[in-house]
Amino acid sequence: MPTRSTSSEKGQIAKIAVVGAGLVGRAWAIVFARAGFDVTLWDGDERAIASSLEVIQARLEDLAKVGLVSDVQQVIRQIRPTSSLESALADAHYVQENLPEILDVKRAIHAELDALAPANAIVASSTSSIPASAFTESLKGRTRCLVAHPVNPPYLIPLVELCGAPWTAPDIVTRTRALLERAGQVPITIARELHGFVLNRLQGALVNEAFRLVEDGYVSPEDLDKTIAHGLGLRWSFMGPFETIDLNAPGGVRDYCERYGALYYDIARQQADPRRWSGVVDLIEAERRKTLPAEKLAERQTWRDRRLMALAAHKKAMEGDEEE
Repeated sequence: MPTRSTSSEKGQIAKIAVVGAGLVGRAWAIVFARAGFDVTLWDGDERAIASSLEVIQARLEDLAKVGLVSDVQQVIRQIRPTSSLESALADAHYVQENLPEILDVKRAIHAELDALAPANAIVASSTSSIPASAFTESLKGRTRCLVAHPVNPPYLIPLVELCGAPWTAPDIVTRTRALLERAGQVPITIARELHGFVLNRLQGALVNEAFRLVEDGYVSPEDLDKTIAHGLGLRWSFMGPFETIDLNAPGGVRDYCERYGALYYDIARQQADPRRWSGVVDLIEAERRKTLPAEKLAERQTWRDRRLMALAAHKKAMEGDEEE
């Protein structure tokens, strides 16, 4: 669990402006407030603002039950909802934008952010698919803009992908990475713009193959899910693919590549023909609804989040072992 930051630990970063009070924006507010930063939360929809603290408090109470938050009310006090964008941005050192994945919306809000945010403030977008160059090119302060793409919900899954536009100042990426680390996140830096960034490209490679294996009749959707949940997912929950193969051959990664490189090359050649998902969606949808009726999706989502909380708490408790 991130500990409350002191003013000296925060250095020049004292106030965070979260723009957009939807699912992702509320989650970011929890991340920063839990770490001790002062957070303003703005949304153009007053109904979203009105309900935001109630939803945030419910999530914080769940987190407190597994030891991921120590003082719910203190975290709540760190967050100030506001209906004024100008007020939200006043004196902000870092801005996290979370509006819908629509290019025109991104361009419009970033024009406002560039005009209203203090000149030295970092302006980051949570976009999961649109490169920063697509909505910041015409901005006077474009050098301070970048993507900081979280994995939802970021208060449980700490990875954040940082990707600047060609004109983003290197110091902006460095400062953002340092801030997110102080907030308890795990930022990674993507060296240049890439469609889908890194996480979604990795996820897409696996999901595309999952659809292919089901469509071609090799395995059922249920057994495919079991393969990840009770196989790859277990070790991938605490180490990545390179460390996995490094530990899966007596001589390490080079030994693994020499043993299995030809196999994976042959598999990759078979996967080279991309397919749209439409051909097998009906089959997967039918099986999923047998397993989980549509009216129980929300209930299962709550179950998922509680499992993630338990996993996050376990990984936090085991952090000391990683140094041994």
